[in-house]
Amino acid sequence: MAKAKQSYSCSACGAQAPKWGGQCTDCGAWNTLVEVTAMAAAGATRMPRYSGFSGDAKNGQVQVLADVQASELARTSCGIEEFDRVLGGGLVPGSVVLIGGDPGIGKSTLLLQTLVALAETSKTLYVTGEESLEQVSMRAQRLGLNTKKINVLTETQVESILKIAQVEKPAVMVIDSIQAVYTEAVQSAPGGVAQVRESAAQLVRYAKQTGTALFLVGHVTKEGALAGPRVLEHMVDTVLYFEGDSGSRYRLVRAIKNRFGAINELGVFAMTGKGLREVTNPSAIFLSRHDEVVPGTVVMVTLEGSRPLLVEVQALVDESHLGNPRRVTTGLETNRLAMLLAVLSRHAGIIMHDQDVFANVVGGVRVTETGADLAVLLAITSSLRSKTIPDDLIVFGEVGLAGEIRPVPNGQERLYEAAKHGFKQAIIPKANAPREVPKGMTIYPVTRLDEALDKI
Repeated sequence: MAKAKQSYSCSACGAQAPKWGGQCTDCGAWNTLVEVTAMAAAGATRMPRYSGFSGDAKNGQVQVLADVQASELARTSCGIEEFDRVLGGGLVPGSVVLIGGDPGIGKSTLLLQTLVALAETSKTLYVTGEESLEQVSMRAQRLGLNTKKINVLTETQVESILKIAQVEKPAVMVIDSIQAVYTEAVQSAPGGVAQVRESAAQLVRYAKQTGTALFLVGHVTKEGALAGPRVLEHMVDTVLYFEGDSGSRYRLVRAIKNRFGAINELGVFAMTGKGLREVTNPSAIFLSRHDEVVPGTVVMVTLEGSRPLLVEVQALVDESHLGNPRRVTTGLETNRLAMLLAVLSRHAGIIMHDQDVFANVVGGVRVTETGADLAVLLAITSSLRSKTIPDDLIVFGEVGLAGEIRPVPNGQERLYEAAKHGFKQAIIPKANAPREVPKGMTIYPVTRLDEALDKI
């Protein structure tokens, strides 16, 4: 194999340089040159292609898309229903899944539990570059897992990992973590931009050519983003993020990218002494169910992927003694709250310029959809006027700048989820009014913000 040629590329503009420098000569950016490797193709050995991804076409041939026979992807259950939901229905052969999250949140625990379940029907390999085999064994014993069929390997060199994998031929392989492994093709420390990119490229190529389902564990920065180059997320098929407060036992796994399923799909788990346990009824954990009804609280139905969830929105309005009243949110967008307060003032006549407003979503859930608009405004009005909202009422709907109530997707599914949990009333957009009302529920369809305020 020809010797690898080292060069440097600017991460800002992509300019190439023969040696490292503090400043890019093309765009002028500082400290953006990272090491890259150009491998000669001559004499390089290739692994056999995996027919599940190449179809009947030969490599390099052009085909008409209509002539390509698309077959249904075969999926394998991970043995954990919530994990299968996030993956889009199960694990696809040859897929590459990147899992990121804060240290200690449960990434390795979830993957170890998954491998134990998959080992009953498939050959698995757990590659650890951060822990010793004794540490992995101690975790498995603490979780009470059956490890008789789990193959483990402690190795950090990508070339050695792939050489062993070609002999063992696992159907599912875990690399823990991508920042801990390195390749000899790049002369830099593990975890660097060039190392992570080149190591991931070799592992992804192996997974696609052999049909091995591959899990990559990724570190995150202090801002919460995956460490390493952004191209890492583009190279893989699925990107999953662990979410959750360190003080809470609940963990949320969210699909940020998924080529084989829906994005923003959510899996809910609870951390226990025996590892992660799936939560079959997540709506119940996000409802506080006060002993008595209190002002500033309203229940809404949000949509996470394909799953409707009941969450409680709380608001606290208090007189401000500052020149600029505070707008503080937890689980909601602060800029969205400022816009909604302007709509409330303009179209409902409720002035908030001298009030501090605090809004919170119970349970650590982050709601990004606009269907929470109406619930937030009703909770704020309830707190301002110290008037309670019935505890059997649910609300959802988008609020426009003109004060209109816009429809949201999957309104029927949201209503049935609320009815299943015993809610009897619902304030919803008129365009979401169902043809068949759930049994025992009263619907109040509204078209304007002032109409919704009159209902409460």
